[in-house]
Amino acid sequence: MVEQVSGLSERYRRSSLGLKTWLRRLAVELGGRAGERLCRRLHLVTGRTRLLGLLQPPMVPERSPRVLGVDEFAFRKGRRYGTILVDVEAGQVVDVLPDRTSETLAAWLRNHPGAEIICRDRASAYTRAIKQAAPDAVEVADRWHLLQNLAAAVEKTCHQHRACLRKSADEETGHIREAPPPIQVPVHELPRTQIVERTRHRYTDVQKLVAAGWTISAIARRLHLDRKTVRRFRDTDLDQLLASANQRRPAGVLEPFKPYLNTRFTESLGQVSGSRLFLEIQERGYRGSRQALLDHLDEPVEPVEPLIFRVVVQRGQAPGNGVVVSTALVSDHAAEAGAGRGESSSSSDE
Repeated sequence: MVEQVSGLSERYRRSSLGLKTWLRRLAVELGGRAGERLCRRLHLVTGRTRLLGLLQPPMVPERSPRVLGVDEFAFRKGRRYGTILVDVEAGQVVDVLPDRTSETLAAWLRNHPGAEIICRDRASAYTRAIKQAAPDAVEVADRWHLLQNLAAAVEKTCHQHRACLRKSADEETGHIREAPPPIQVPVHELPRTQIVERTRHRYTDVQKLVAAGWTISAIARRLHLDRKTVRRFRDTDLDQLLASANQRRPAGVLEPFKPYLNTRFTESLGQVSGSRLFLEIQERGYRGSRQALLDHLDEPVEPVEPLIFRVVVQRGQAPGNGVVVSTALVSDHAAEAGAGRGESSSSSDE
């Protein structure tokens, strides 16, 4: 006696309509046993019988569509076949017949009149059914059979006239003009950069060892290379390797920033990190990689002339003891140069 909410509940229903719709879609896509296995994984209590019971036959219209497609399909290939009817304009299945006999199709056409154009294959049973039940309908062949028949007709015609075609082809071949001589284009030479020369030498070394019968592992140990690199130089053409090497970023991308890096590294006494230096030179326009910077920092830095403090004693007018003591920041060379002068001056003062 309770009013039902449309789309939410129904009488004598043990589950929600949403779950029923979900199970019906599983049954349509997977069937009984496969749908039951998936429901078990989803923790849905159901069986294959219930899933198959949720399947409903589609509503068959009372009249046939204006353009009706007729074709056969296999329930079990080589054993049992059926007939599928399709609304060609809408692209939807209208009905499915249990066999492909002319009597079954003719009965369906009589019960569902209205077909003006019937697209079918070359089966003679369908032709007899259409002539009996829908004689006014226009019969047309489907696209696949049209292309198949056209290809067969062209192949048959070419086979029958192969002698004429061969003669015509020979005549056309005899009148072909000679090709003009090829234009000699100067060979493009790659710039002799360091990476190009290294690629040439490495390719030569790898090919020599390969020709001598060395294995990839042995070549890698001999040349101190990775096995993948050895395999690439063995299997790739030299022109391709040189083109790839020429497209790489030039090695001098860090060159303008090396004085700044050396100065910063020396002033900080080596206490600055590579990440900090990378950010600083990026702000100054560096567009290279971090690895290039780290490789440069691993290289030995040229020693910078150390600076020392030296006390210079000068006589002059000063309150107190009359001696002025000042400190000067001088280099070792300056100190050595002035050592003699200082000794001489001090001896003369004495």
